[in-house]
Amino acid sequence: MQQLINYLFETRAIRVCPKGKPFWYTSGKIGPYYINTHFLFGTEEKANLFLEKIDILKDNKNICSKEFHRTVRENYIKDAVYKGTIDIMVEYIRQNINVEDIDYISGGERRDWFFSFMIADILKKPHITLFKDASSVIYENGTSLEKNDIKGALVLHVADLITSASSYERAWVPAINKINGTIKWSLVVVDRLQGGGKLLKSLSIDSHALAFIDERVFKKACEQAYIDENQLDLVLKYIKDPEAFMDTFLKENPDFISASLNEGGKIAERAKLLLKSLEK
Repeated sequence: MQQLINYLFETRAIRVCPKGKPFWYTSGKIGPYYINTHFLFGTEEKANLFLEKIDILKDNKNICSKEFHRTVRENYIKDAVYKGTIDIMVEYIRQNINVEDIDYISGGERRDWFFSFMIADILKKPHITLFKDASSVIYENGTSLEKNDIKGALVLHVADLITSASSYERAWVPAINKINGTIKWSLVVVDRLQGGGKLLKSLSIDSHALAFIDERVFKKACEQAYIDENQLDLVLKYIKDPEAFMDTFLKENPDFISASLNEGGKIAERAKLLLKSLEK
């Protein structure tokens, strides 16, 4: 999977901070790397434009799938990185899952759709477009329709990444169960190795991933000069013990939180979350 790792770092889908400048996460914690798997659409700019389009169209559930499919298909033809990523995913599926056993491909709002529509297209499978409110639409041959019963069909869910896989338990599995289907398999581009695979197993879902966020990924990135030795050292310390990484950094950089609060916006909001957690 070296080619995929190259894509992840070349598009900045995986970004490692410079020494002394960790990223703020939405949880109110800090860490040395950020993952935006949807940048594999080709560039950050193209990925963000597609997200904007999704936000504009997704409430029109019976029409949006056709437009999303058209967008990803056009990009697959034009963008070598995106095409390469999709081709790697399709080849993985063909080698590890019996394609004939797959009745549907599903993808959930929003970032899963970057990958699920195109994979359904290539494998010639109907696509189940899943929304955060647990509703769904079947998209096939350019037409969308709602179905209440897919008669025990087996579904491969395609996603950009899993962390704890909470979205599966909260939304995607109930949505498929509601129409009498079963998510039998999950394929993600990136598994962050933070419990998601274990949760999927408990839900009787076969969990598959192309890349695992562990020491090997970053060591390979360092060998390829995508990151330097200082950045690698930061990441390895974080992977070993995220809480210890954060505690050590904050002790060595006592002004970091106050500087973050002064930045305002999302950075300040996340710094406030951290302060609240430290008060407990």
